[in-house]
Amino acid sequence: MPTPRPFSRREFLVSSAAALAIAPLAHGAATSAPEPIIDIHQHTNYGGGRDAAFRQISAARNHAQLLAHQIGMGVTKTILLPAGRPLVRPSTLNGKANGLDGTVTSNEDNLALVRQYPDAYVFGANEVSDVDDAPSVVEKYLKLGAVVIGEQKFGVECDSPEMQRLYALAEAYNVPILMHWQVGSYNQGYDRFHTMLKKYPKVNFIGHAQTFWANIDAKCDNDPRKLYPTGKVTPGGLTDRYLADYPNFFGDLSAGSGENAFKRDPDHARAFLARHQDKLMFGSDCNDPTGDVAVCSGARQLIQVRAYAPNKVAERKMLHENAKKLFRL
Repeated sequence: MPTPRPFSRREFLVSSAAALAIAPLAHGAATSAPEPIIDIHQHTNYGGGRDAAFRQISAARNHAQLLAHQIGMGVTKTILLPAGRPLVRPSTLNGKANGLDGTVTSNEDNLALVRQYPDAYVFGANEVSDVDDAPSVVEKYLKLGAVVIGEQKFGVECDSPEMQRLYALAEAYNVPILMHWQVGSYNQGYDRFHTMLKKYPKVNFIGHAQTFWANIDAKCDNDPRKLYPTGKVTPGGLTDRYLADYPNFFGDLSAGSGENAFKRDPDHARAFLARHQDKLMFGSDCNDPTGDVAVCSGARQLIQVRAYAPNKVAERKMLHENAKKLFRL
């Protein structure tokens, strides 16, 4: 983890405001938020990515800024998803996937923040999928209270023996597993994943990222150069069918890929949310420090969910109730 740089005056003010604002949450007092929101997808030390040499290219968001960000969006409970350990091997794309393809920190940093603010945060457990001790590392944090395995974002086949060890662990601990689907990079074999959904019917799988969202479209060609497709959506894509056909498959609304899936075709977005209102959960997965809609995909996705949900009941399911039930919060 890089040495923290000194705060600017503006960052100090943001950090101080965050600390004051989070105090009621940290001590279990009532908050001013009229309706609770669960964000199932956020990260500690989330930066702007890395350059070709895997060097950090923008400042990572510190813990105080993360607190301010979540408060700014109106989120009342956040699930922190850690990275695995930094390794250079094929499954990390020779190091590119370290820090979840960025600067995200691992299990211990998440656990420390949750212990500091137990009413605001819960955490996941993660490790590089195919290292020998991945199940024991993940199990350690499940025993400490992790509510999900993930974010699994590594260059592995979705039906590999290594991944199936984690599916079995998810079943044993009755926790979901959240997977980043990105053709050409992470969790390969989306078209075969139905075999795992059938083999592990007691495991709740959560789909996320570019390939998951591109496949709402029946005409998706899964070209790795077209991870953010545009234009009208033809209903009946693979993701649509997985959500409809498998009770144990769910969707994470987060990131630019989730925002783009709705923005490209609002009419389809309305129908999609109506069809799958019991299977979708809000997540942000954005790395800006403030939650301002001008730069924050999570804040913009909140606006889209509220705009395109068929009714208030469906909106509340996707912003709170579905996650509360699935993660047993």
